[in-house]
Amino acid sequence: MMSARKTALIAALALLLPATPTQAAPTGAQVATTAEQRLPHLSIITMGKGSPVILIPGLASPRAVWDDVAPELAKTHRVILVQVNGFGGDDPGANLQPGVLDGIVADLDGYIAREKLQGALVIGHSMGGLVGLMLAKAHPGDLARLMIVDSLPYFAVLMAPPGIDPTPDMVAPQAAKMRDAIAASYGTVPSDAAVAAQTRGLAIKPSSIARMTAWAKAADPRVTAQAMYEDLTTDLRPVLGSITTPMTLLYPWNAARPTKAMADPFYRKQYAAAPHISYVDIGDSGHMVMLDQPEAFKAAVIAFVAGK
Repeated sequence: MMSARKTALIAALALLLPATPTQAAPTGAQVATTAEQRLPHLSIITMGKGSPVILIPGLASPRAVWDDVAPELAKTHRVILVQVNGFGGDDPGANLQPGVLDGIVADLDGYIAREKLQGALVIGHSMGGLVGLMLAKAHPGDLARLMIVDSLPYFAVLMAPPGIDPTPDMVAPQAAKMRDAIAASYGTVPSDAAVAAQTRGLAIKPSSIARMTAWAKAADPRVTAQAMYEDLTTDLRPVLGSITTPMTLLYPWNAARPTKAMADPFYRKQYAAAPHISYVDIGDSGHMVMLDQPEAFKAAVIAFVAGK
């Protein structure tokens, strides 16, 4: 695999940890929020008033991933904090069946319609970025602009050997084995060594690693397994050129890997077909850029929301 492809994104698979169903989810931001609304595939809480901003976390991450930026946005906007059922230690709901990603998109579209939030701003991290792309393709009126945080239109390119352009059919057998192995770990307790090994590379700072590890332990591996399988077998590259929603891609880099010289051409190649896209990079960060560089990330999000 080319070194540029060994970005922090590949570490997203490290969140596929065994977990116990009794572990509590991390607490969210300590600000005034509405009561949680539970839908078949996700739950939603909101804070603030104003034009809507929808925040979608990534694989095995709870809504608490937005704790450092959501209160600031809520000063001037209605912030809709999404959590995929099963990713925060909560009940998995409908996510124990296939169709997790499509179900998330359907739940979001239904919520936007009921609340009359068409034209919202959407920000998605990792798998949440893929969901944002799926929403923009299926329901373009739902969102005015999309920020994609360290995500790709086809995640499986990171698994391909040099010179191979993977297809979902090529990836599906390996992805199915990974899904089944991860789901089978439900109910077991991971060792500290296993947690450390499997989360290595997702974040750089010790404080970031600690938060991320707690989230990984709380996620239901059955949901994570199915969502991962669908992520690896969903290829939006053929339709990327038809997504007219203006997009901003935010990607991280660091001194070790990927460097900016590696990351920049890689991401631009993956999104070359997008007709309306801009790029923002944040250095000295791993995949969990909102944890490693919270102030720079907050500034980038605020600028996106302001249309700058």
